[in-house]
Order: sequence, then C-alpha cells, then structure tokens
Amino acid sequence: MRRPRRLPWRWPRSLRTSSFRLTILYAAVFGVSGLLLFGVIAWAVNSFMAEQLDATVANELAEVQADAGGRQIAALKRVVDGLIIHSPGIYYLLQSADGRVIAGNMTPVRPKPGLRILASAHQPANRHVLGGIRGRGITVADGAYLFVGVSDHQQGELREVVTRTFLLGLGMTVVLAMAAGLVVSLGVLRRVEAVSRASRAIMAGDLTQRMALRGTEDEFDHLGSSLNAMLDRIQDLMLGLQQVSSDIAHDLRTPLTRLRQRLELARRRETTVDGLHAAMDAAITNVDAILETFAALLRIAQIEAGTRRAGFKSVMLDELLNALVEAYQPVAEEKRQTLAGSIEPSLGLDGDDELLTLLFANLVENAIGHSPPGARISLEATRQPNGIVVIVADTGPGIPAASRNKVLQRFYRLEGSRTTPGNGLGLSLVNAIAVLHAASLDLHDNRPGLRCVLHFSTPAEGTNADFAGDPADR
Repeated sequence: MRRPRRLPWRWPRSLRTSSFRLTILYAAVFGVSGLLLFGVIAWAVNSFMAEQLDATVANELAEVQADAGGRQIAALKRVVDGLIIHSPGIYYLLQSADGRVIAGNMTPVRPKPGLRILASAHQPANRHVLGGIRGRGITVADGAYLFVGVSDHQQGELREVVTRTFLLGLGMTVVLAMAAGLVVSLGVLRRVEAVSRASRAIMAGDLTQRMALRGTEDEFDHLGSSLNAMLDRIQDLMLGLQQVSSDIAHDLRTPLTRLRQRLELARRRETTVDGLHAAMDAAITNVDAILETFAALLRIAQIEAGTRRAGFKSVMLDELLNALVEAYQPVAEEKRQTLAGSIEPSLGLDGDDELLTLLFANLVENAIGHSPPGARISLEATRQPNGIVVIVADTGPGIPAASRNKVLQRFYRLEGSRTTPGNGLGLSLVNAIAVLHAASLDLHDNRPGLRCVLHFSTPAEGTNADFAGDPADR
C-alpha cells in the first residue's frame, strides 16, 4: 500500500510576508550595529580600566623607590616588608639576580622590565584570589628585580557585566523586534487579505465591491483610494459599454429596418432602371448615415480610452476660438442669426487642437442649428483664478432642466429633434473631449436659450509665461 506523500513543511503565512522579512532584515542590521557598538564600548571600558590599573601600579612603584631612597636592595627590602603588611591589596616582589625571593608576597617570576600581566599561579597560596596580576617590573642594584602589581579581577568582572548587559539588551531588542514584526505582519496581512477578497469578488462579477478605507491616510488608504477610483472608472466604462450596446440595438435597428424595407420594396415594385437607381441612392444615403453613426461611436470610444492624451501639446485657445467665430459667422448670417465672440487674448492650455476644434465646432453648430432666425449666439472665453472658462450661449429654445444631463448620453434626442437629421451623439462627443481635457461641461438656462459652460482646470499662473512672447514663436 502506497503511503501518501507528505507535503513539504512551510512557514506560517504571517511569517512569510514581506513586512516580516523586512523586520528580520532590520533586526539583523540592528544586531550587527549593536555588536559593533558593543565592541567599541567594551574596548573603551577595558582600556580605561587598564589605564587606571597601570596608573595605580606606576604610582605605587614610584612610592616604593621614594620610600627606599633609591634602588638599594636593603632599603627596598625594608620598604617592601612593611608594605605587604599595610597594603594587602597590592602584590610586591623583590628577587635577587639568581631568582631567589628577597621580599614580597609573590612567587618568583622571570625578570622582565616593563608592563606585565602574570597568571594567578604567582600569587601566594595563602591569599589566592580570582584573576591575574597586572603590574610593572624594574631592575634594581646588583641585578635584582622589583615588581609591583595589582589584581585584574575587577577589570574582568566589569567586562563580564558589560557583556551580560549588552547580550540581555540585544536579546530583548531582537525579541521585541520580532514580536513587533509579527504584529505588523498580521496587520498588513489583514489589509492585503481584504484587498484580495474584494478583488476576487470583482473578478466574480461584482463591480460594486470597493476597498475598505480606515481614514488613517496611510499608504494602504492611498492605495485603496486609487483602486476605488480605478474601479469607479471601470464600472462607468462597463455601464457605458452596456448602454452603448443597448443604444445601438435600439437606435440603429430603426434605420437598418427602414433600409431593408426600402430595398425589399424596390426589388418588388421598381421595374425601371431609374426607379432602381433612386432606391439605391436612398439606400446609400441611409448606409452613409449608419456609417457616420458608427464612426462617431468609434471616435467617442477612442477619446474615452485616453490614448489621445499622450499627444497633447500647447494650444492657443484664443486663436482657435477666433478662427471658429470667423468660420461660422457666414453660416449664422445665412440663417439670419448673429454670432459674436468675446475672447481674451493669450489663453493657452495643453490639449489636442483637433479635438478642441471639434468640441467647440459641435457646440456652435448645435446653437446655429437649433436656434430660429434672429437668434443671438455668443462665444466667450475668459481667464479666471482657477482656470479658463469658455461659454457658448444662444437665445434659441434651450433644453428643459430635466433633460440637460440626458442629452450628454449617447443617442439621446429631445422630442422636437427626433424628426430632424442627426444621431444624438454630438453632445456625447463634446462631453468625452471635455473629460479627456480634464474640463467640466455644464448646461444652464440662458433665459431664453441654452448656456454651455466649459471650465478647463488650467492654473492661471504660468499660462501667460508659457504662451507669452514673440507671436512668431507660437
């Protein structure tokens, strides 16, 4: 019987997060830094203690010589014999040239002048203490050797205290860092899991899901806000796509049905070449209207995708608007209307000049086309503290307040316009171009007529500097 294969053991998920790994990295870096700091402190403490012991030894050695009045063996023996009674904490040794102990409380050593550190074995058996002997030796009369030293036990104890304190502090720091990393990791994991749950729900088709925000203004809130804005945009695009599909099914069905009926009637009724040609001309006209509608839909989709934004460049809006006024004045005069412009000079912004021309041309054409003879149409452009405002106003029939938001939808047409040529995409195209240029489009009552207000959020400061100067440079 085959035994089931055991899955490889893995760390808990909370210990595999990037935040926990980052915590471990920081703890390791801090540990290495602490070790370096401990090395410096330990070296400084040890050096200080050694200097203190060496100073004590040097003073004691100088005092012995001073009390003996020189380096004579007899005088030094007398002084050392007295000191080993009155200074039990200090080690003395006076030995002859042949290594025989003359005076002192130490066993014989190999004579060597200068600073020395001796093992504890040189201490007498009756006063053995922990640690070695740190001292200094000199050569005196007749080749004798004088050594004075102190125990370095306190230096070792201080070293041990510093080491224990540091290791305890370092251990507590690492443990606290790991615990804090685990807590942070669990918090991050909960936030990430909330995003993952919302993402899975969205992938399952629930576009209403949004990332929860805590209001802490941290990086997760900023990320959540960006994701929510992206999801809002995706939802709007999906709803727009559904609306477009529905609008195409309803609004293009009628002209296609009409086209088919005409062709069917022409096939059954027309018996002359001229009649068939007339039917074909009418069919071609209908097909052109349908193709024009599809082209407008495609253009709106391309604009809403934002791909044209990459080609933005500096546009002199005042020159563009003045050219439009000059071009459409003859058209307005043919309908016995008045078209006037009031445009501030040096209005510059970043945009697509072709799309901006199409935007304002649509608004002017709508004003001319829907206004009766004698109507007044105005095109105004001014700079305000928070941007540029362009107003296209007319004294025509206007748009009812209840329909002003609807006319921006695709294929929506007022009742009075359904019998006139058009596809109901003009203002949808205008709104798409305005959104692409980060502008707002508002429709108001002109009392009488319609007042279209476009606000481009272009900073007032810097615009003149960007577009001022020699006109030949524009």
